[in-house]
Amino acid sequence: MTTLELAADPAADLDLWVEALLENGRIDSDQAVDRLRRASFIQIAGAIERAAPPASAAARLYQQWIACQPADSAHLFAAWFNLGVSLVQSGNHAAAVTAYQTALALKHDFSAAAANLGLALETLGHPDTALQTWEQALQPDDARTGLLNHRARLLEQLGRLGQAEQEMRRSLLINPAQPDVIQHWVHIRQKLCHWPLLADQLPGVAMAEQLRHVGPLGALALSDDITVQRDAARDWVFRKTSRPGVRLSPVDGYRHDRLRIGYLSSDFCRHAMGYLIAELFERHDRTAFEVFGYCASPDDGSDIRARIMRSFDHSRRVRDMRDEQAARLIRDDEIDILIDLNGLTSGSRAQILRWKPAPVQATYLGFIGSVPIPELDYLFCDDFVIPPHLASMYQPQPLTIAENFQANDSKRTIGQPVSRASAGLPEDRFVFCCFSNHYKITEEIFTAWMSILRRAGDAILWLIGDNGQARGNMLRTAARLGVAADRILFAARVSPDEYMARLALPDVFLDTFPYNAGTIASDAIRMGLPLVTLSGQSFASRMAGRLLAAMGAHQGIAASVPQYIEIATRLATDRQNYCRYKRLFTAANWAGRIGDIATFAVQYEQTLLRIAKRPPRTGAEAARIPEGISA
Repeated sequence: MTTLELAADPAADLDLWVEALLENGRIDSDQAVDRLRRASFIQIAGAIERAAPPASAAARLYQQWIACQPADSAHLFAAWFNLGVSLVQSGNHAAAVTAYQTALALKHDFSAAAANLGLALETLGHPDTALQTWEQALQPDDARTGLLNHRARLLEQLGRLGQAEQEMRRSLLINPAQPDVIQHWVHIRQKLCHWPLLADQLPGVAMAEQLRHVGPLGALALSDDITVQRDAARDWVFRKTSRPGVRLSPVDGYRHDRLRIGYLSSDFCRHAMGYLIAELFERHDRTAFEVFGYCASPDDGSDIRARIMRSFDHSRRVRDMRDEQAARLIRDDEIDILIDLNGLTSGSRAQILRWKPAPVQATYLGFIGSVPIPELDYLFCDDFVIPPHLASMYQPQPLTIAENFQANDSKRTIGQPVSRASAGLPEDRFVFCCFSNHYKITEEIFTAWMSILRRAGDAILWLIGDNGQARGNMLRTAARLGVAADRILFAARVSPDEYMARLALPDVFLDTFPYNAGTIASDAIRMGLPLVTLSGQSFASRMAGRLLAAMGAHQGIAASVPQYIEIATRLATDRQNYCRYKRLFTAANWAGRIGDIATFAVQYEQTLLRIAKRPPRTGAEAARIPEGISA
């Protein structure tokens, strides 16, 4: 949102006059009024732009110029628009609404004013009025896409996903060359279980282009092809970030008595990543490590956030900092290894990493795939999720950090036990479940689930009921595949503790593919819930398989969809087989394997010590090292 670009002022002394007027703050002479009346809008706006005064002062001068002009002044609409921009910049959104409305009243097809008016109304908490403003605005095609995109964005925020998808489609029909819109359009269709996702081709947007612009997160749930995932991520990185041209950290690193580890995330709050990693922060050996947290997270007031923030030796709030400012803060702290916990997920501060504020930079846990940011050195993993023969297909370089890549929290709280009846489940039927987000549910895996239900007697499937349209799409698909609607139940979201307790109720967790469950799979196993997964080629498709292998539960790892169906069906129909498998999912087995955070922390810290950079010792330093001690 910027003021109109204006031509230079031809009057040599106008800049000086405007500066004096800004400093004075008011017009108090007939001569000043006359001069202001005779100055054109282009002259005044140009002088204000060159003077670059505070927004409140610019707004005051625009108001004074408007007051001196006749009602039929040619550029009055533009002055009201610039006044609105200045008012927004000074925080006065209510007054800006009036300014933008006046600009539109003077020029009905002024699409920029309509766009800004809607944004100001949205900020003031009037989303429906904002949506109506953008819908009713008169504009040419090139401007209409912007207003449609504003509507789609706000509708998505409001949870009206079906309407958001329609608005994005309208925008792409006008201008298909919008990679960001393609990304959001496909991802919303994933959330809606609107299958097939890419078959409903848009004129001018080939299937390959849709796939290239699907976005990093969408690609993990759309394809098991590592190259497709990497290329989608690379497309996003080079559209959203840029190389600053400056490297902040020294190539050879620092020499600190304790290794300085920095964690960067927007998810230090009630988030799946936070629930996994909190105890790792607490367990860092403070004799060898000094731990910094760079927090871009909202303060949600949760217990897990408070715990995470307490676990750092030094907490830095970077949420409201510009990327360069945050990067320079990290450099000033002389961080030895910076570990990004977002990857390319929502809230990512990827541009910070591009400044290379630490000599060694790695990405971990937040994004399960390639993060092709050139300034990253490592992708933390294990040799199951990224087998050595596939490592060359990833960017950055995969690095095994422990036997099992996933940190876990042994202190996770669990709610009071709940009954099937209280959760709306039948007591006497076999219950499959999947509590993963809807965007992970593909048409292929849902079709497999329906095949399982048809073969598994009167078993039912229990899913999260995030949005009504996804529910309707799934039930229509189920009916087409011969499964009655009453065999699929939908659960409302509950508190984290109650969610954990609820995982003890079903009989088998059916995993998604190609994007497996991660935190949820670990939670299910912790609660004694057997899991069936399908492991493919990509990191994302091998997460749950890694967990089952750690538990010795290889029986639950399928290599194909038919095998996945067969494993799940047999568990539901062969009681002895089910009981043998179920016996592997004990609290003791979980605690000694997946949940052994003490062993994980030691292996992880050994990895950090191995990859840290140290400047070469000078001759004088080397001479002081006693014989027999390694430098």
